[in-house]
Amino acid sequence: MREPGNDATGCPVGGLADPMLYTTLGFRGRWGDMRELGHLEWQQADERNGFWSVLKYHDADRVLRDAATFTSERGTLLNIIGVEDPAGGRQIAATDPPRHTIMRARLQKALSIKAAERQHELIRDLILEVIAPLADGGPFDFAQAMLMLPVAVGGEMMRLPRSDWPRLERLLNASIAPDDPEYAMPGGPRETLDLAHRELFAYFQDIYHERRRNLGDDLISVLITTEVDGRTMSPGEVMSNCYSVLLGAVVTTPHSPNYVMSEHIGDGLLEAWAADMAATPSAVEEALRLASPVSHFMRYAVRDTEVRGTKIKAGDAVVTWLGAANRDEEVFPDAGRFDLRRRPNKHLAFGIGPHYCVGHTLARVTLRILFTELLTRFTDFEPAGEPSRMHSNFISGYKHLPIAAKTARGTA
Repeated sequence: MREPGNDATGCPVGGLADPMLYTTLGFRGRWGDMRELGHLEWQQADERNGFWSVLKYHDADRVLRDAATFTSERGTLLNIIGVEDPAGGRQIAATDPPRHTIMRARLQKALSIKAAERQHELIRDLILEVIAPLADGGPFDFAQAMLMLPVAVGGEMMRLPRSDWPRLERLLNASIAPDDPEYAMPGGPRETLDLAHRELFAYFQDIYHERRRNLGDDLISVLITTEVDGRTMSPGEVMSNCYSVLLGAVVTTPHSPNYVMSEHIGDGLLEAWAADMAATPSAVEEALRLASPVSHFMRYAVRDTEVRGTKIKAGDAVVTWLGAANRDEEVFPDAGRFDLRRRPNKHLAFGIGPHYCVGHTLARVTLRILFTELLTRFTDFEPAGEPSRMHSNFISGYKHLPIAAKTARGTA
């Protein structure tokens, strides 16, 4: 069913594919209304392509787990709906089992809890560097700092030159928010997306050739030496997965702290958390659930099936809205409330099933350290300007968030 009116990108105004919908928090009400339906609704993405929207937790869980019925290899994001994904079968995120499982195994080991904990001091030092300006007491763009943080952590894990980090941060965010006017090229979202991808792949091509001559214990070396189907990955596969790994960090890490600082300053949550730092592991999970940084994942049905009483034909696109599923009252009682010690909390912020985020452990370790340092070093957080959200149907988050704080007593 066609939504009334289109915006400049061809997306239906007010439809779930419309990036402008997510520039305010009104999308949550739209998700809530659709979540209560007893069927799936068809949404238009552009003049030629549409998709079924999945917003209930158990429906989303089923679609993301069932790789035999819902493939990732034709594309996983709405910004390429209707276009065969060139990364299909080559990039971990766009490859189905069993090949996906083989590609993922060594990278997952390199990003395990033991590996992440070995990097604890490195991550802590990077975090302290990023949040240091908050101690000045004046307006501090917290969101901009958080957007840089995963590039810094990922850059260290991949041994990328520090001088490259700012450029990588901008290109990566342009690739996930090509509709945003701060990233958009004159030719519009498609030109922005194409240019960001070209520059990122050219960058990783140079890194690949340098690293192949100087293998080490970094993540890129792990990818270069990973064998799939009896051979090491091709240069194109390595570059595609370098992009995917760093993109995953940029997607998952910044937006839950931005959510906390944008929506919970002044309501007592930060003070309660600071008084109960032992709750940090569960509080981080709750921040991830309520922020749900990744708004959606797309799949294509490979055979006729049915979800929530709705017949889906082979070839149809199906989009799971993770943020909507993570506020499903059937699974999360009092779902809109931030519960520091919510258990169980089996949220879908990192996805679920075979494509569960490979970097989830590193993201969790980073966020636990971040909140520990923030809430022990600073107090009296307050807004210091108007926040600004990203124009994106993929990322639910902020690009600017001015705040101020005081240095806590007894901290340097």
